[in-house]
Amino acid sequence: MKDFDSDGLSDNEWEDRGDLAWNEFDWEKYLRDQDENILRYLAYYDTFKDSPERIDEIADRMGWDRAATSATGGIADDDDDDDDDDSDDEPDDVYTLHKNPIYIATKALYLSLRRQWLVLTAHRENSGSAASLPYLDALHRGEEVAMQAIHALDFGDYAMAVALFKRALRAWNQSLSLLDRTATDQSLALGPYREDARQRLFDLREIWLRVISECRTELDRPIDEENS
Repeated sequence: MKDFDSDGLSDNEWEDRGDLAWNEFDWEKYLRDQDENILRYLAYYDTFKDSPERIDEIADRMGWDRAATSATGGIADDDDDDDDDDSDDEPDDVYTLHKNPIYIATKALYLSLRRQWLVLTAHRENSGSAASLPYLDALHRGEEVAMQAIHALDFGDYAMAVALFKRALRAWNQSLSLLDRTATDQSLALGPYREDARQRLFDLREIWLRVISECRTELDRPIDEENS
C-alpha cells in the first residue's frame, strides 16, 4: 500500500503556507497539470497492464513509492519542512486532493472504463443493451463515493474513509454484475471490453482494499503510540 500513500497535509498545514497569490489562470494551469497526471497514469497502465505487479510498477513510475509520507496521510518527519520551501509558490509545491495518488488512480481507471464503453456502445449493434445505462450509472456512483472516501482520507478521518470505501465497493459489485450480464446476453463484441474492464475493476478493488487495510491499522494504533 505504501505506493499509494497520500501526500495530504495534516492538521492546519494549509494555514502555514501563507497566501497564494494565484489568479484564475494560475489555478487553471495547475488543474490542467493534474489532469495530465491522470492521463499519464493511464498511459503507464496500458504499458504495464499485462504485468501481475502493474499497480506497484505504475506507482513507481509515477514516483509515489519515493514519497516520504506516513501510512495514510499527512507529512512524514523528513526535511521537507525547511524554511526555504515557502520562497516560491510554484504549482509543484502546492498540494490539493488532485495530487492524491488514490485520487489519480481511481479517476484514471474510471475514466478508461467509461471512455471505452462509450466508444464501444456508439455502434448501433452494441447500443441496445438494457444494462448499458445502469452500468454507466453504477460506474458513476462508485466513483462519486470513492471520491468522498478519498476526501475523508485526506482529512485523516480513517473510519469514515473505510465506511465510504465499503459503499464504493457495493457500487463496484453492481458494476461487475451488470458488465457480466451485458457481455454475455447482448453482444459478442462486448467480450474484449469485458475482459479488459474486469481487470481494471479488480485493480480498483485492490487499491481500495489496500487503503482500507492501512486505515484500519491506523485506527487500531494505540493513542499513546500516536502521540509519541
